[in-house]
Amino acid sequence: MFDYRLKVFHTVASRLSFTKASEELHISQPAVTKHIKEIETQLSTKLFDRKGTSIQLTQSGKILYEYAEKVRNIYRDLEFEISQINQQHKGKLIIGASTTVAQYILPEILAKFNAYYKDIKIELLTGNTEAISSLLKEEKIDLGIIEGESQSSYFDYKTFKPDEIVLTAKTDHPLAGKTLQVKDLYNIPFIFREQGSGTLEFIQNRLKEKEININELNTVIQLGSSESIKNYLLHSDCMAFLSISTILSELKNNTLTVIDIKNFSIERDFHFILPKGEQSELIELFLRFAE
Repeated sequence: MFDYRLKVFHTVASRLSFTKASEELHISQPAVTKHIKEIETQLSTKLFDRKGTSIQLTQSGKILYEYAEKVRNIYRDLEFEISQINQQHKGKLIIGASTTVAQYILPEILAKFNAYYKDIKIELLTGNTEAISSLLKEEKIDLGIIEGESQSSYFDYKTFKPDEIVLTAKTDHPLAGKTLQVKDLYNIPFIFREQGSGTLEFIQNRLKEKEININELNTVIQLGSSESIKNYLLHSDCMAFLSISTILSELKNNTLTVIDIKNFSIERDFHFILPKGEQSELIELFLRFAE
């Protein structure tokens, strides 16, 4: 029911990429551009600015994105309320989620899901990407949500939500407000996540593309959660690469800040990780709800 042109805009805005949107929606890139231009004509405003090879939302685009998200959620709620009247769903779903997703993204989704489907019991297990993959392989969970980049032939993968990993420091850090060069990373004391972390894997791979060896950086300590890293940052001059999803509250309260690195960003998607083949009705229901 979500208006298709609005869906196209929402996808482009979420991915900040016309190419990725066309791949996800299974339509051509010119078709994506056409839908965006039609909305811009209708609203008499520009929605995206081009910055080199990347795009950014204009102020009008940001406002439309907020409303598109509200409309999308209203339609979703409508569909699930009608579904609840027409069908009775019962059972238990065991979900495994990597740490970032479990702590910062899933709680709101699970609370809303439980409000609609009171007869479906949810159990959530938390671990890093490597641990969640092992739990699914051992059939100890029904589905997983991970942040890692590696994919295995044992499973099927489906995009969950986009995310960005940013360089973070305390607000009064000596380098706060400055733009760094990639080579400056060698002069910074770092905190990283533990081995097996999907976030660490992404950081390592993106740095490697810039010919930066993570093992040559000044790693002061490795910690097992974003919460412990954030608290450490507040009491030191270290920096850390963290998911933007984990620091929204700190950014709002002005206790942590994002440090810009020229011509460098780490964008990724969180993924559902699923057993191969056809999924159960409960899994399909949860996947539709969480979209």
